[in-house]
Formats: sequence, C-alpha cells, structure tokens
Amino acid sequence: MLETLHQLDTDLFLRLNGLYAPWLDPIMVWITERNSWFPFYALLLGWLGYRFRWQALPLILTLAVAVALSDQTASALLKPLTLRLRPCHVSALQPLIHPVLPCGGQYGFASSHAANAFALATGLWLLLGQRYGWLRWTFVWAFLLAYSRIYVGAHYPLDVLAGAGIGVGMAALSVTLYRQFTPAHLRIAAL
Repeated sequence: MLETLHQLDTDLFLRLNGLYAPWLDPIMVWITERNSWFPFYALLLGWLGYRFRWQALPLILTLAVAVALSDQTASALLKPLTLRLRPCHVSALQPLIHPVLPCGGQYGFASSHAANAFALATGLWLLLGQRYGWLRWTFVWAFLLAYSRIYVGAHYPLDVLAGAGIGVGMAALSVTLYRQFTPAHLRIAAL
C-alpha cells in the first residue's frame, strides 16, 4: 500500500515538475524564495498595525505562533522522523526532473514552505476573513508558493499536501487559543 502511494506520488511529481517553461523558471524561483516575500510580510504587519492599533499585537502573535508551530512540525518533527528524501536527492529521478535550484536539505516530508504559507493564509482568514473578504486571495498565494516547491524539484505533491494540512491545522489551533485566552478588550470583535 505505501509503495503504491509512493509510486503515485512520484508519478504525479514527475508530471507536475515536467510542466515547465524556461520563461517560468525565474518566476517560480522568485515565488519559492523566502526572502522574496519580506516586503509582503512588512506590508501585512504595517496594515495590521495601522488598522487595529494595539489589538494587532495578539493578532500578530497568533499568526506568528501558527507559522512557528507549522514550521517546527514540518521541519523539526516530521522530516527527521520520516527521513523521506526530496525528489531532487533521489538518484533514479535526477535525470527525469527539471531542477531549477540547488536541491537544499536532504529530507522533504513535509514541506515547511507549504505549512508556513497555509498557516498564515488560514490564520488571516479565520481571524479577519469575515470582515475582509479579499483575504481569500492569500490562499492563492499559499497555493502558488506550495506548487513552486514541486516546480523547482524540491518536494513531492504529498509533501506539499501534508505541509498545507499542517498549516491549516496549526492556524486553527492558534486561532482557537487566541479566542479563548485573549482578553476581550484586545480581541477583534467577530462580525
């Protein structure tokens, strides 16, 4: 059963990774690089601070906890526990894939890029989505970031899917804790 699942995952990875174009390579590299998103994060922090003043502090802390929990679950817990090689480290796959970047760390399950992006998108949606419907677009960003990890050859689809699930779960946990433990005067009122 696990072997069949791994084979399906590998086949899907090869199909998705094979959908490349030279003009798309630099775009996907930009999307997948963590440093590319620092201006977005700064704008988000600035908007939260401007819009919510002191109430932004527990929101930002909640989002930071969600991302930290997601990152640590994917990187510190699952990668060393599963020891699943990234596809770009599998010698039998190397001639078949389109690597765009150096391979990176040895293990890939689960994708911390996907976990972190989906934690942020889900946290924003759960906290503020009723009030700001445009926040649904952060899921498009998270999906593109997660897909870029397959495109550059760093992760299998299940790595990304597991990372996304971790991110959603950790955001839900963090928002639940925010709602339970944040004093009422610091909490954003639900609509």
